[in-house]
Amino acid sequence: MKKNLILFVITFFVISIVAGCGSGGGKVLDRIEKSKELNVAFEGTYPPFNYLDENNELQGFDVDISNEIAKRLGVKANFITTKWEGLIGGLKADKFDVIIGQMSVTEERKKSVDFTDPYVITGSVLITRKETNDITKLEDIKGKKVGVGGGTTFEEIAKTVDGADVKLYKAFSDYLEDLTNKRLDVIINDQLLMSYNIKENNLPIKVASDIVKKDEIAMAVNKGNEDFVKKLNAALSDMREDGTYNEIYKKWFGTDPIEN
Repeated sequence: MKKNLILFVITFFVISIVAGCGSGGGKVLDRIEKSKELNVAFEGTYPPFNYLDENNELQGFDVDISNEIAKRLGVKANFITTKWEGLIGGLKADKFDVIIGQMSVTEERKKSVDFTDPYVITGSVLITRKETNDITKLEDIKGKKVGVGGGTTFEEIAKTVDGADVKLYKAFSDYLEDLTNKRLDVIINDQLLMSYNIKENNLPIKVASDIVKKDEIAMAVNKGNEDFVKKLNAALSDMREDGTYNEIYKKWFGTDPIEN
């Protein structure tokens, strides 16, 4: 009887320890505070948000935001670039601490990750070649060849129009090239991204519509790390209050941020 009781107590103790270790509460934040490093993931191919410059160094709005967040947490930001479709999987596998890479908040994604408060408010627009005049609103893409990134909210928008010939791409540069070379009629992407690229690269394309869907962009973290989310939100709030956020935004986009 005593032997069974001792065995039960030992088993219960071991299970309690394992359960406590797997609870998730604070584990990412603890790791960051111990290592003094914040591992941030994004694509690294999405100017002006995150991209490699001519010196092979990461630049962009997301990079500046990440560095400022890390500074306010008292740590150093490390950047990990990966393909878009691998971002959430990599986060869930603990390959990095947070995604700060223009990820729109959706109900589907909320099932897999937790989001911070939005750090960008923007919207999806239609982009055509300069000479195109018959595509100015979403319903106009019916019967047209439409290029979008696979697994993005842009894909979801395109597929709401019956009869649209939606073609999925892995890289933004690929469907931008297909549009300019007349293999596509229209693409759907972010207004800030497109306005920047058209101006910076003197592209023969234009933003052809008003915003067809408003997007809230937020940072994504693994579920069970509410304290980490609170820290990120607090840092972001402080940045807005002291003007740092507006300085970074104007540096990259030349305008004041879009408010909620």
